Amino acid sequence: MSPATAKVALATTPDDLRRCFPVMHQLRPHLDEARFMELVAQIMRVDDFHLAYVEDGGAVTAVAGFRFMEMLFSNGRVLYVDDLVTDSTLRSRGYGAQLMDWLADRARANGCVALTLDSGVQRFDAHRFYFSQRMHISSYHFSLSL
Repeated sequence: MSPATAKVALATTPDDLRRCFPVMHQLRPHLDEARFMELVAQIMRVDDFHLAYVEDGGAVTAVAGFRFMEMLFSNGRVLYVDDLVTDSTLRSRGYGAQLMDWLADRARANGCVALTLDSGVQRFDAHRFYFSQRMHISSYHFSLSL
């Protein structure tokens, strides 16, 4: 398998979502498949959430959940990436970069001024990847558990 033979697609059916779950579960291990399916269906319906995936040789190799948002900080529309993960056994083969390029193209085609995401402070490998994709740290994200 290699990115040269891979394609990016949108998950539009329950079968597509189920095929994406094993890779997404590597990033979101707190979700079981039933809860994942329930949450994705809900946020697709309520918040115009999309799930894109890279497929190569019939296998899902990388997954990204994203949505379009209007944000004051950016003075316009952004593509916000909620989740981005490449199968841990297939990292550093170009699938994540292929998905990032696809997301950036999608953002441009939809009039976005930026592609943004948050990343856990402990995800050092992910941060190296984002830097290699010409991203920079532009803010801190704060959270209060309720």
